[in-house]
Amino acid sequence: MSGFSSPIANFDNIATKDKMNNTAGSYALVGAKVSRESSVVARLRDAGAVILGKATMGEWAQCRSRKASSSHGWSAYGGQVLGAYYPQQDPSGSSSGSAVAVSIGLAFGSIATETSGSIVNPAERGNVVGIKPTLGLTSRDMVIPISVRQDTVGPIGRTVKDAAYMLSAIAGKDTFDNWTSTQPFDVVPDYVKACDFLGLKGARVGVPRNGIDYYLDSSTNPVMVAFEQALQTVRDAGARVIEEANFSSFDAPSFARNSSIVLDTDFVGGLANYLASLSTNPNNIHSLSDLTHFTKADPREEHPDRDTYVWDRQLGRNLTSSSLESFMAYQANLRMGGKEGVIGALDRHKLDALIMPTFASFHLPAIAGLPIVTVPLGFYPAQTPLTMNLKKTMVSVAPNIPFGLAFVGRGWSEEKLISLAYAFEQRTMIRRKMKPYIRPTFELSDQLEPTEETPYKLKVQYRPPVNDSPRFGQLVIQKTIGRLFLVRSWMWSILGFQQSLL
Repeated sequence: MSGFSSPIANFDNIATKDKMNNTAGSYALVGAKVSRESSVVARLRDAGAVILGKATMGEWAQCRSRKASSSHGWSAYGGQVLGAYYPQQDPSGSSSGSAVAVSIGLAFGSIATETSGSIVNPAERGNVVGIKPTLGLTSRDMVIPISVRQDTVGPIGRTVKDAAYMLSAIAGKDTFDNWTSTQPFDVVPDYVKACDFLGLKGARVGVPRNGIDYYLDSSTNPVMVAFEQALQTVRDAGARVIEEANFSSFDAPSFARNSSIVLDTDFVGGLANYLASLSTNPNNIHSLSDLTHFTKADPREEHPDRDTYVWDRQLGRNLTSSSLESFMAYQANLRMGGKEGVIGALDRHKLDALIMPTFASFHLPAIAGLPIVTVPLGFYPAQTPLTMNLKKTMVSVAPNIPFGLAFVGRGWSEEKLISLAYAFEQRTMIRRKMKPYIRPTFELSDQLEPTEETPYKLKVQYRPPVNDSPRFGQLVIQKTIGRLFLVRSWMWSILGFQQSLL
């Protein structure tokens, strides 16, 4: 692909061989150097993209602490990412910064990773488009891993077509990632050509109600109202909607337990392999045990307020990814996500895709390696009561916070999913119906020669939402972006910004 000269944000677990760090949000890897650049970044550069900087993420892709002990989008090195549609908004995670960057227009698009929801959830909360590809469509080479059996790299964009451009650029086989050898094509499809206004005409899409109903609560009522309206839009566009296209088995506690085993055993070995590939390792982190000791000892990591529960559990299992228990858990999840789940529903009803609210869409595709495209669906209405996250530090549900619609398909069906998503997007243009309450107004040309002592500051225009306080009216970037296009040493602090009280 050529002619893709666009500014792209990179996720802080996808390695670049330049002066940017690749830390997964942890001080343990600050100053570490990689032996080569990740394949997806190399493909983006070859396509003409400019890598602007690293987007802040949930530390270790939210794979460190129990949910009530930490928060989406927080990392020791990057700070706390906040969403752009309500003060103190939970951005969801773990690709929080990648989604917020696109949401407020700091980049044409971004690349991010998903193990289970980490692209599509932040994308829906940012009112943008996210594509979680089929496992094996994009390389994970030189990406700090969670699970080789679930991790994928995908794009986040303002529109379906923007995301399709990026997917075309990063997809393809790679000798550094054997999973990409399973691709059924030698030439990557042109996903931009799949953007068809008539993409819904004649399509068969199914609604797996039992996979949606399990996750319903009072906070999802507005989402479901918008979802039913979306189904009518899909019908009006010429698609046939098959109700009750249910999964033959949907045992969420079972696949959650299996996923815990798979991810725990994959992370221990996968992390050690990544650390072994570093050319410089200043903190001598060679294993999960080393990482745990570092994190507990360094006060910047905020332990024990933000615990290491996940790592302690992983180390306590004393299993490897090749153990029988891990293998059986993975096989059970493939069955539940595939034949008994998504693939079974698609085959029984002869469907092109499943259609679901994004909040309920990602669990089975995660364990079965299947693709998802999420597009904006709507926003919480004005009188929505506030719901806080488990740590009671951020707002999870509030007026104006966006939510999304997901199309889920078979492996390698990205062209079809993009076609369906594009057709829906173009008929509704929901992204345009609500603006973020913050808007960047700074231009790099305003100050060409900043220094470390006088870094750039980004002022953000403020539009108060319902029940707001004026103290959120100004956001300031405190880390330097002085040599952004020269040495690319910037960590996007707007994505993990420090608040300046008025």
